[in-house]
Amino acid sequence: MALGGGGLGVVGVILVLILTLSGGGSTLDALNQLNGLDGVSTSQPGADNSDLSECRTGADAQRTQDCRVLADVNSVQAYWKKTLRGYQVVPTVFYSGSTQTGCGAASSEVGPFYCPADRRVYIDLGFFQELKTRFGASGGPFAEAYVLAHEYGHHVQDQLGTLARAGGDQQGPQSASVRVELQADCYAGVWAAHAVDTGFLNRVSQADVAEALDAAAAVGDDRIQKAAQGAVDPETWTHGSSAERQQWFTTGYTTGDPGRCDTFSAAL
Repeated sequence: MALGGGGLGVVGVILVLILTLSGGGSTLDALNQLNGLDGVSTSQPGADNSDLSECRTGADAQRTQDCRVLADVNSVQAYWKKTLRGYQVVPTVFYSGSTQTGCGAASSEVGPFYCPADRRVYIDLGFFQELKTRFGASGGPFAEAYVLAHEYGHHVQDQLGTLARAGGDQQGPQSASVRVELQADCYAGVWAAHAVDTGFLNRVSQADVAEALDAAAAVGDDRIQKAAQGAVDPETWTHGSSAERQQWFTTGYTTGDPGRCDTFSAAL
């Protein structure tokens, strides 16, 4: 079973990144250094359309989306490595078209997702444009960061043993599937609250938070269903409503405490 950010579209493996984290150091001004890239390999010869080995400075992150995404990934993993005892840095696979994963074949219909079978996060950078054109989000750098942080939230759940609660074909507004997805949204908010402390971002503004909340609303089950079929059927929900996704991201962001992300005990 692959777990995604919600009806999200992605599309051939370009790069497999095994990210190691820079040790120590102070908060870097505007991503002063993106130290931490290691083990870059091309999974399909000739398929590499970006050179992430060039992502070394804050200027690089401001110049290209690829480098910005790399900074976000390193920041998210740096936070969880510091916070969660025994956290294992998860490889990130950027792909386009289709690819085989431990969870089976992935295509443009799957969306950004975490595969617990091979413990990898799969991301297509082209999805972020689809977030705007297909799902109606405003987009922006922190909308992208929210999507990424959500997927690494699933890896955290996997390590904590809570991910298994989403097993089976559970649907509905109170389902375990919805609770797993909302918890990943909350974990994304927790990371956002501590993003500057990781040393990879120099600030998180209210405008950034607004971008994340807008993206969370765009991938709510109710909004997707309304746009696709003109009606909303809560009994088929797997990710939660727009309001719920915003609520749980906000809970994580305002508290900065992973312990406040217990969606399994909360009333939905």
